[in-house]
Amino acid sequence: MALREVLQFPDARLKRKSEPITEITDAHRELANDMCDVMYDEPGIGLSAPQVGVAIRLIVVDTEWNDEGNDRDALVVINPELVQPEGSLTWNEGCLSVPDYTADVDRAQRVTVFGTDLDGNPIEEHAEGLRAVCFQHEVDHLDGILFIDRISRLKRSLYVKKRKKQLAQEEDEAEAERARF
Repeated sequence: MALREVLQFPDARLKRKSEPITEITDAHRELANDMCDVMYDEPGIGLSAPQVGVAIRLIVVDTEWNDEGNDRDALVVINPELVQPEGSLTWNEGCLSVPDYTADVDRAQRVTVFGTDLDGNPIEEHAEGLRAVCFQHEVDHLDGILFIDRISRLKRSLYVKKRKKQLAQEEDEAEAERARF
């Protein structure tokens, strides 16, 4: 089966606020499984449902895996809520939906995550460092916020300009390819 496509900036669907999940269904379980496949294939350490075009409050996170043999053990969180942010840190973030760009983002050092798993069981996790950053990043997606919305206006405008140029070049190349046939 083909992997779901990751939406990329400036796709307007990335800016929509996601709806809570009121009843967990097999479709949600299938989506979570698909999201894990995409996250590992890209590769990434987190993914939100809006990034694959589904505006619901579901994320997957696995900050421990790598290509060198660490087990894949993604945490699926439905309707995640972040509470008790403590401390601060600056992390150089990237995003599967913001291609070819990283930037320093100020985040909380520690957070507590509440939500439910795919069986409706409650989740409570105290996270810090990279894992806390990942949860904050993915929950931002559920609220229509990209990490580039958290950087300076100048840095963001430079990225937007670069991205528009990149998309125009890709369109020109696609047009040239179509003209060959």
